[in-house]
Amino acid sequence: MRSLLPLAIAVLLAGCGKAHEEKPHKAPDAPVSITNAGQQIDAMRRGVPIDKEASPPPMARVENFDRPRPINYEMQPPTIPHAIDNYQLTVNTNRCMLCHTRSNAEKFQAPPVSDTHYVTRDGKILEQISSRRYFCVQCHVVQTDAPPLVENRFQGLDTSFAAGETR
Repeated sequence: MRSLLPLAIAVLLAGCGKAHEEKPHKAPDAPVSITNAGQQIDAMRRGVPIDKEASPPPMARVENFDRPRPINYEMQPPTIPHAIDNYQLTVNTNRCMLCHTRSNAEKFQAPPVSDTHYVTRDGKILEQISSRRYFCVQCHVVQTDAPPLVENRFQGLDTSFAAGETR
């Protein structure tokens, strides 16, 4: 039964096309190339025509050095300056906390998690990380050498304040 469905749809559509009077097609004034149309539709296709399969860019390499990047806006979560491949992050285990808890941060020379991570939604201060802050990669991302996919003119806090912009 399923194999007949596409055939039935094709027959139906072919019949609908004949029901109205066909008008001659007028040639467009300026031909639009598929490449131009593809670039207009999605700049992230990097110039690959819309009817062609784009090959993905190479995987970005993790910048594995413990030099944090500056933040670009207030309350921006800091990025992760090291690889986290094979870090286990489950309901019962959080490998990040091996180094970033208050008690271990100095021993591992890692920044401790912010005090805000110990506060509940209702403002209660906890001794353990709040469950709403437990899954680190919800907010924090690994630093990579990936080039931007689209043009970006964003200016961070330092640039904006240096230019004399106010809020």
